[in-house]
Amino acid sequence: MHETRTAAELDQEAAVRRVLEDFYRDGKPPWDSGVTPPELVALVEGPGALTPGRVLELGCGTGTNAVYLARHGWRVAAVDLVDRAVRQAREKADAAGADVTVLCGDATRLDEVGVHGPYDLFFDLSCYCGIPPHRRDAYAASLTKRATPGARLLMFGYGPGAFDDSWSGVTADELRARFAGWQLVDVTPGTNPVPTFWFTLHRAAAT
Repeated sequence: MHETRTAAELDQEAAVRRVLEDFYRDGKPPWDSGVTPPELVALVEGPGALTPGRVLELGCGTGTNAVYLARHGWRVAAVDLVDRAVRQAREKADAAGADVTVLCGDATRLDEVGVHGPYDLFFDLSCYCGIPPHRRDAYAASLTKRATPGARLLMFGYGPGAFDDSWSGVTADELRARFAGWQLVDVTPGTNPVPTFWFTLHRAAAT
């Protein structure tokens, strides 16, 4: 079914794309640190670590975390909206000898990207919190469609008010409302100067 978007919604999507492209063109985006966050390391290597399976990273940037996951036995697909970031991620994976499928596309339109799943783990480092509100239900639905029973979503997000707009950011209440069939099992505040959070969601297991 062809989606209908208003002029305001199209403008908002275009503005987000421009901001992201400008960050990568001008240098290093603040979220692309080159260091895998300890929260992901704990999930992959810590006590009770997940058994490696299939993982999808949403908004993979230059591929630091996708390469890390591949090195630890995961079958990795990664998506980013920005061509420049995708090229760098592919180069980083090749240099590391890591088997990572990096695709350029919109994390809220995964059918168009060719990312089919199913996946045991989803990783999102500040992608969702920058998605325009009218695309967030599509994001949640597309992950749910591709989730194995018991799948996990680890998401880092900025809280509302972190940026100079009226809509970016994410809250625990929003995730509970949008992710039907998932349980928000952990919310841990980040250590950034502005409000940030790590969210862990579990997909309901098959009954």
